[in-house]
Amino acid sequence: MRVLGIDPGSSATGYGVVDGERGEFLLVECGVVRPGRTGSFAERLLQIHEGVLAVIDRHEPECLAIEGVFYRENARTAVILSHARGVALLAGALRGLPVLEYAPAEIKKSVVGTGRAGKDQVGYMVQKLLGLSAAPSPADASDGCAVALCHLLTGTGPLAAARTSS
Repeated sequence: MRVLGIDPGSSATGYGVVDGERGEFLLVECGVVRPGRTGSFAERLLQIHEGVLAVIDRHEPECLAIEGVFYRENARTAVILSHARGVALLAGALRGLPVLEYAPAEIKKSVVGTGRAGKDQVGYMVQKLLGLSAAPSPADASDGCAVALCHLLTGTGPLAAARTSS
């Protein structure tokens, strides 16, 4: 199963395309979609949307997994982040992909073993699970991989299906 994991952000939207089957994982591609610093907020959202569409078209994932809504102390930050999530969700929907959302704590717990893991811990476990010589960089790309791995390890991913059928 090929999964596109998205860690949404308005200045850097991290993504990871991961193939997973029977507990073995292969990183296909990861990176960040970085909109330009100039232009309106709407134009930057368009760039994120187009960047996610380009990844989908390049790798043809079977589904899109995305980090869900979470509480921020700054309401303005939460609203801006929600816009970035929205354009990524729209990209998946436009390409007919099933879109699954995972809470940040659920992603950390599935990859690291604790929902309170830090970015370094997530990066280290992504590195180990994908058999890489170093954690994906920047951290946004590593987080995108973690979202894809979360789907493959839990929820409706193939390992979850194997656990429920046995």
